[in-house]
Amino acid sequence: MTTTFDPAKLQIAMETIHHAGLPGVFAEVRACDETWRGAAGVADLATGRPVTPDLRHRVGSITKTFTAAAVLRLVEDGLLSLDTPIGHHLPHLVPGDRGAAITIRMLIDHTSGLADVLPHAYPSLAAFPDLTKTTPASLDDHRFTRFVPADLIELGVSAPATGVPGGRPGVYSNTNYLLLCELVTAVTGLDAREYIAAAVIEPAGLRDTELPTGPELDGPHSLHYESWFGMIDPPRDYSVYDMSWVGPAASLISTVADLNRFYRLLLAGEIIGASSLEQMRRTGPVVSFEGKIIEYGLGLQKMTVPGHGEFWGHEGSVWGGGALSWISADGTRQLSLAVNMQRWNSLDATGKPLPHPIDHALGAFVELALSS
Repeated sequence: MTTTFDPAKLQIAMETIHHAGLPGVFAEVRACDETWRGAAGVADLATGRPVTPDLRHRVGSITKTFTAAAVLRLVEDGLLSLDTPIGHHLPHLVPGDRGAAITIRMLIDHTSGLADVLPHAYPSLAAFPDLTKTTPASLDDHRFTRFVPADLIELGVSAPATGVPGGRPGVYSNTNYLLLCELVTAVTGLDAREYIAAAVIEPAGLRDTELPTGPELDGPHSLHYESWFGMIDPPRDYSVYDMSWVGPAASLISTVADLNRFYRLLLAGEIIGASSLEQMRRTGPVVSFEGKIIEYGLGLQKMTVPGHGEFWGHEGSVWGGGALSWISADGTRQLSLAVNMQRWNSLDATGKPLPHPIDHALGAFVELALSS
């Protein structure tokens, strides 16, 4: 089968992202039986070490698809029901009427109404989403902080609700997935990291994917440069960071090749069964961290590319690192991409991020990779 993408155009488009201001970017694109891997820029600004497509990388909330798949495996095994209230399993974490109203499904699809923990755990981000009143000081303060999941969950549960349980649009919240991880432990007796590895990562053959227990990012990797909307200038490396503030909600380390393999197997019904996958793909509107409406199912996002149909996957970010992974509904087209800088936009007078050439270049590459 001949390739349906032009490698030269992909490389030029990737280099355009780098020249727009991103230190480094790397990706794997698949079209049927053909695969292209490419990279542009540097992994280390001080040494000039180049990025390569095989680097390991923190992929942020892409982790949520893995966690959701693990929960659905427990549903398939008869150990959980999606519509059971979370208070049935974890009454000490979500007590009373809320625990009786919020179901496991609502946690997975972000319709629980539970607030995100980040602005409550990171004092300098307390004004979020009013970015003009935030500072990045907490990022350094918490670089090696070992958070306790129950403490984080309490912060999210005690914060003002973002909506009623089951209400739409949902509001994206890491508190939901921290609770799911505690649920996995309560049901299996295993740390959520261990169960996700045993039920999802290892059976899928993802040799370069792990949920870390410490702050180090082992193996060949890029540095992760955080700008926090120009307030960190020059951008600072946060590749060494204790990710216990999100745990198995957003701490996964992976490669673009492993991400493509994971989503290919997931959509082929080789990680969870057909009925679970159908549940996963029931989407509704959810407000993202950026204030945008996304179509979200059970740990799975849906994106429509005009003229080229529906794509499934997830996006993610951590301090200094970002990633995305998309696969076409028919499984024939894929893109996984990683970047080593985050929040490069400056802010206007109202605190809204201003457009940046990186945004346009990234969008152009994604469109080219998925539709050329």
